Amino acid sequence: MIKLNTDCLNLIFNELQKDKNSLYSCLLVNKEWCNIVVPILWKEVSWYVDDKSEKKLFNTILSCLSLTSKKLLNDNNIKLPIIKKPPIFNYISFCEFPEAEIVDNIIEMVFEELNDNDENDEDKRNLLEQEIYKLFVSQCEKIKELSWETSQPLPLFPGALKCFSKLKSLDIDMEYIDSKSLYEMSKISKNLYELFIENFSNDSGLISLIDAQKNLKSISFYSYKNKEGNCKELSKAIARKSNTINFISLTSISTITPTFLTSLNNLKFISIYNREKYDETREEIKEFQKYLSISEFPNLRYLLINRLSCFKEISMLIEKTKGNIINVEISDSDKTSKNTGILIKSISNNCPRIKILSTYLESIDFIHVKLLLLNCRDLESLRFYSLNINNENDNIGDELLDILTKYSPNSLTRIRISGSWKYSINIFEQFFDSCRERILSYFAIIPDNIINYIKDDHKSIIRKYIREGVIKSSNYDFY
Repeated sequence: MIKLNTDCLNLIFNELQKDKNSLYSCLLVNKEWCNIVVPILWKEVSWYVDDKSEKKLFNTILSCLSLTSKKLLNDNNIKLPIIKKPPIFNYISFCEFPEAEIVDNIIEMVFEELNDNDENDEDKRNLLEQEIYKLFVSQCEKIKELSWETSQPLPLFPGALKCFSKLKSLDIDMEYIDSKSLYEMSKISKNLYELFIENFSNDSGLISLIDAQKNLKSISFYSYKNKEGNCKELSKAIARKSNTINFISLTSISTITPTFLTSLNNLKFISIYNREKYDETREEIKEFQKYLSISEFPNLRYLLINRLSCFKEISMLIEKTKGNIINVEISDSDKTSKNTGILIKSISNNCPRIKILSTYLESIDFIHVKLLLLNCRDLESLRFYSLNINNENDNIGDELLDILTKYSPNSLTRIRISGSWKYSINIFEQFFDSCRERILSYFAIIPDNIINYIKDDHKSIIRKYIREGVIKSSNYDFY
């Protein structure tokens, strides 16, 4: 019998990464196979399994704690499960770094078994959490991704240099992490490619972390709480990374000044989401509108703007690009917004490669859709919301359907249009007849909470063309 060498076995077993049952069978064959398979199983360890298997998994992790940690926990009346045999492998060294939820689940398991109502329970939990994180920091080397959602000072634990020096992606929640820990991480991790920051603030440690990066490409800010003060220093730190950053995402406009926008001329992706209410952020909206209008992103490919009411400013921004935009998504629930036609014309003239467009549209600007369809022949997905509050014009939507019927490129197979425009049954049916050769992979009528002119006859037509195979899927695809 021909014996496969270790390299061949590695290739084969790595192909079975997602098939845990087969891998487990392989490790039982002989010692050599076991030595190859165990690291693969633990690298892709399935944390979310049935209760019995999860308990075994967690107990194995706890058995890997150092003797010093076990003694410390025991001295503080934290009794760990008794493991009769010591671990055969250093399993933790094969693992990816665990998310906070996993560590929390291990702690819960231990304290459920302790059934401990000690008044010092919180201190004990914190101590166990500390020792579990110390275990992973000391044994995991050169991890590439880290989700940091604990107050434990990870970069101060033994082994932190080996563990975090090769980090490429870091997700941090500022609700847990203090400035000192961030500052220490900035001395270790200097090669981050992407940085996700939740509940951000003008933290000096965070700014040090950003400044320390040599090739930061992507930075995303998520904030769900209004914080006092404007993050001017944070904005300056982002601007200092203008040579490398090409991706930025922001979910709060009230806690950071947009001055950094004019510096990021290498951007390829920008997403700005105003989660706050209009009335509470009017001044912030005006400031973002201003900086969007004067910024230049010549290499921009993805543009996602939500609730900033800035169709004119976005148009000005698009006109300064080099024609590489493939995705524009504009969302705005402010029915008083204007200049949707200017935006459509700007996209028509400057975005020949665009594939996805989602925006609001006034019915008076339907005429500009023709130029869009003629110039942008790679369009695959089109979504038009309505800005019209009251539409007294009979069948105004027929104009839009007629343009889509005559000028749509064959690539356009996903279409969503507003239900607050009126469509005649005849034109509605003619549109779907025109789609027989290209087949619509998805068609939807976007509901409007105030006005919806889509009646049962319209729905019946949609279902008819679904049955005939002209439409593959729709929000009215039930029979």
